[in-house]
Amino acid sequence: MIYGALETLSGGYLYDRRLVETLRTAGDTVEIINMPWQNYARLLRHNFEAKWTRNLIDLDVDVLLEDELNHPSLFRVNQAIRNSVSYPILAIVHHLRSSEEHPKPFRWLYRLVERSYLQTVDGFIWNSETTRQVVQGLVGKSGAGVVAYPGGDRFEGLPEAEITRRSRRLGARQLLFVGNLIPRKGLHRLIPALGALEQEAWALNVVGDTSIDPSYTRRVQRQVEESRLVDRIQFVGRISDEKLVGEWRCSDIFVLPSSYEGFGIVTLEGMSFGLPTITSRSGAAHELVEDDVNGFLVDPANPDALAQAIRTYLSQPETLLKHSLAARRRFERFPTWDQTTQRIRQFLLEF
Repeated sequence: MIYGALETLSGGYLYDRRLVETLRTAGDTVEIINMPWQNYARLLRHNFEAKWTRNLIDLDVDVLLEDELNHPSLFRVNQAIRNSVSYPILAIVHHLRSSEEHPKPFRWLYRLVERSYLQTVDGFIWNSETTRQVVQGLVGKSGAGVVAYPGGDRFEGLPEAEITRRSRRLGARQLLFVGNLIPRKGLHRLIPALGALEQEAWALNVVGDTSIDPSYTRRVQRQVEESRLVDRIQFVGRISDEKLVGEWRCSDIFVLPSSYEGFGIVTLEGMSFGLPTITSRSGAAHELVEDDVNGFLVDPANPDALAQAIRTYLSQPETLLKHSLAARRRFERFPTWDQTTQRIRQFLLEF
């Protein structure tokens, strides 16, 4: 069960797609149940619409696998069907909505709804140790579960020799931001930091869908104009995988000042190209990025700290090279997508 289409562009949907591909390749039958994307209040109303309860009771399946993103629609539905179905209900948890930055009353509501939902689930697939700890901290002792890290091998990446040649080239350093333009990804935090580096040699490409939150996109574009950085920051928009590979290959530094990531698939993909990452201390980033080893962990709300991390790479080419090679080696220690999805399939077979 997912919201919208499986082809949606985000790390969570990529994770779901890769799992579906592996299951079908193995000969398993996978049915996708698409629930409509709506605002949170409308999603809560799904729990009181009999069709969802009836549809799930009528399912002839061995396992019902829900994306935890769908929690507002299912916390009461799951409870209602428990005594009427024989199959277990499992959840893929990418990260909790209540872990994100929200006004206190909304965060309280999200925690309440997510706790209610998580208590209806028989087992969990967590994308990181951090996500596992957050879920278990919210619900106490949880059901069976498996930590299955996303793969970073969607692209071939770069060998160390090419990474070394790239780091030694002359000229402005190329920064890269990859993420849908939404507040959680933190582009609005990056722009003030770059404004403090106007005397340094850098350029930034912003790759990501600008249509998801048009008001936010307009906000950051105004920031760029007001900071007089129009000539140095390019909004590339949503691009093909082939063009994204080109961005990874020609960039030097990946910057993602997100307020929270349950894992950060895009960070791991960047590491395959030898890009050190500057990202947030919150969430699971520390499971990928070792501070001052293959990147920097900073408080994204502190523009001075963000600027200083970028300045280190701009002014210290030897540090950039050292961290770039360490990023590639860190990537190599993570599982491939095939290993991850096979691990999940084995967990599903236990039910």
